[in-house]
Amino acid sequence: MKSLLQVTRRRFLGAAAAAGLVMPGALGFGADSEASLPNVRSTDHFWYRPQPEGLFVDSQRDNKAFGFSEGTVLLSEDNGRTWPHRAAFPDARQIVFSCILENGNVLFSAQAKLYLSTDNLKTYRQITVKNRDGSDYLPHTPKNAGLPGWYFHSLSGDNTFDVNGSEMLIWGNYCNVIGGASPVNIYYSTDHGETVKLAYSFGQNPYNRDDGSGSGGNNGTPLGDPDNPVICRHVHCVTYNPAEDAFYACTGDFDRPEGHECHWLRGTYDAKKDAWHWKVIVSDAMNSRYKCGGINFVDGKVYWISDSNGPKPYDRGVFRCDPADITNPKAHTLLFNPEVESGNMIIVDGVILASHCAPASPMATGFIVSLDLGKTWAQYDLKEFGRRSPCRFHKPNSDGWFRVDLRSSWVTPAEMMFIKPKK
Repeated sequence: MKSLLQVTRRRFLGAAAAAGLVMPGALGFGADSEASLPNVRSTDHFWYRPQPEGLFVDSQRDNKAFGFSEGTVLLSEDNGRTWPHRAAFPDARQIVFSCILENGNVLFSAQAKLYLSTDNLKTYRQITVKNRDGSDYLPHTPKNAGLPGWYFHSLSGDNTFDVNGSEMLIWGNYCNVIGGASPVNIYYSTDHGETVKLAYSFGQNPYNRDDGSGSGGNNGTPLGDPDNPVICRHVHCVTYNPAEDAFYACTGDFDRPEGHECHWLRGTYDAKKDAWHWKVIVSDAMNSRYKCGGINFVDGKVYWISDSNGPKPYDRGVFRCDPADITNPKAHTLLFNPEVESGNMIIVDGVILASHCAPASPMATGFIVSLDLGKTWAQYDLKEFGRRSPCRFHKPNSDGWFRVDLRSSWVTPAEMMFIKPKK
């Protein structure tokens, strides 16, 4: 199947010759004019619009946006009105992670390589991740060179946090589905991407060895920390709770003879020692509420959305509790149950935006929304996008638009879109 992204990238090449190009349909929108603009559609709860023609907008922050086309990476400083900064990047189609840091640096990955630009894409350089002891952490040599592993791909879009007055970038890789087998890690940076280090390395999963296939198998090169008994398939999300000065991560997916792959971890960071302490606080079955994603902390409460699947009955929905009660299901409040597996959610200024996993949903492109922090809810099927699983929700830009990936199946890169709540 040929994706819309591939088609529009080819169209982009013919129009990209002019410096400071303007992308049609990508202009900034005022709050009173959305409905009258081209390509903007509407529900009772939000406006939405597809990706600009010929360009995949991969991440955003405030007024800045980072995108790519065929063989090119681009940076906008006016929410996509113009894209004056760009550079040739032959592996642009392989970009599956990017982040704009508060000082303007742009960190992005293509398969198993990580790159940093500190000068608005005038230049970029490859970054080598560091082990906890300061030595180089190098990707393994893949059995299939075309499937080196998704070392840096993230399922969440919100990966930077204010930690005691300083920005920290922290994320885990969602891997071992397509793209080749990969070790499962949590990465972090405290210096705007100049140095990226390992915060945590999961153990060697016997079911995701590098056998040359997209997700790995029982045979092949073992990957991960041989001294860590905690195994998982991948990381669903990593987030920070400022009230506790603590980090939380959740993983998936399966129930194995060796134990569960669905874990919640709690971590603390000692900035003076540059040291981490992580503890698994709960492990549970794949049909439980702990198989989840979209962990958010708001006003001292923790919210998450269940990705429960496997054997029935399913324990699904959007849940809330005090962080101290995470391990006590009786203390959880079920706010809404979409009755399908869903592992992506973001909360900003009382707006909750989540999505359906398309292969498990009766909807083609299903969105879940609350504009009042879970008091009322609505669901919408944006059928015009086809069967897509929304993920990688980025916080609204300075024009108020969330950025969202649209994946075919549940993780294969396809298109992206923008959503603006009517609030």
